[in-house]
Amino acid sequence: MIPEKAPVPATARRTISVLGSTGSVGTQTLSLLADRSAFAVRALVAGRNAALLAEQARAYGAEIAVIFDPTQYAALREALAGSGIACAAGPQAVLDAAALPADWTMAAITGGAGLGATLAAIERGRSVALANKEALVCAGAVMRRAVEASGATLLPVDSEHNAIFQALADGNRRSVERIVLTASGGPFRDASLEEMARATPEAALRHPVWSMGAKISIDSATMMNKGLEVIEAAGLFALAPAQIEVLVHPQSVVHGMVCFTDGSVMAQLGAPDMRVPIAHALAWPARMATPAPRLDLAAIGQLTFTAPDLRRFPALRLARDALHAGHGAPTILNAANEVAVAAFLARRIGFLDIAATVEQVLERLGAPVADSLEAVMALDAEARVAAEAASIRRAA
Repeated sequence: MIPEKAPVPATARRTISVLGSTGSVGTQTLSLLADRSAFAVRALVAGRNAALLAEQARAYGAEIAVIFDPTQYAALREALAGSGIACAAGPQAVLDAAALPADWTMAAITGGAGLGATLAAIERGRSVALANKEALVCAGAVMRRAVEASGATLLPVDSEHNAIFQALADGNRRSVERIVLTASGGPFRDASLEEMARATPEAALRHPVWSMGAKISIDSATMMNKGLEVIEAAGLFALAPAQIEVLVHPQSVVHGMVCFTDGSVMAQLGAPDMRVPIAHALAWPARMATPAPRLDLAAIGQLTFTAPDLRRFPALRLARDALHAGHGAPTILNAANEVAVAAFLARRIGFLDIAATVEQVLERLGAPVADSLEAVMALDAEARVAAEAASIRRAA
């Protein structure tokens, strides 16, 4: 599904849409659009932050700004009064904005909520930078069919998948033996199970390396984030589960490696800064300058790697189990995890209850077939109801 051959580089001013513009990836994407002679912003889409969305739309001269939450429409309209920028609100408006013709779209709406918008962008048949791993996890087969039907170019933005994409730049994909995705290990990398059981949301959100949104930060702490990335990598690069290895790499300098059949290993290194993979996807097949820190290996001194501890981080095992089970299991995994993470952030369940809740829902619902968007959304809703019930039981 990932392109093996780069198109002829574009020379004209390109139109850009950013879905999830007020989030971490969205704001960093916009920070790279300083050259207004090269980029023109078409649509900006946000969830609930009308004030920041309006500020972005004015700053980057967007054609339209769309807010998912209809209750924020009046605030958005007032903030954009006199600007000439169109505005809209609601779920359908988000899908309409995602479907607008744009040369390049950043798909960065977090979680399963971003699935419909990501598909709408893909169906336009242009370049889509994928930062929403949950969309591919939830509906991998549906997305693959959409990419094939539309001829869209899907570009990975997650630092690990972008690293693999870069390491495969020579085109020798048939010679790939396996790939390695690295993980920082999160804030509880060296914590005991007892310490993790007592962990607060504040402690779990305190990532030692990356600056990310709340949900992704918790996923990193449980290592569910890496599990979702394993599922995503299988779909993006057409790999068997056994070909995808995960290593804990605290320095977060090596983002991914490709091991070839001749014994060679190609790795992509860089500072832990999301602007680097975003810029790679934005400029591909060329490259663009970024203000990201430059890597100083002498100052870092050493790069270390260890195998993940599946006893302390069962979420990674659950994700691999869901990948092996196939069908709708990854959809269930993702939906249950989103509910469990929300319950933890609301202090209704403990940190270790997140993976336990997901496991209960997977055991209950199994791996039913979900080969259409409607079936995926129905299974997603069923899994959320089951996860909510499971989290309530654990909280009792």
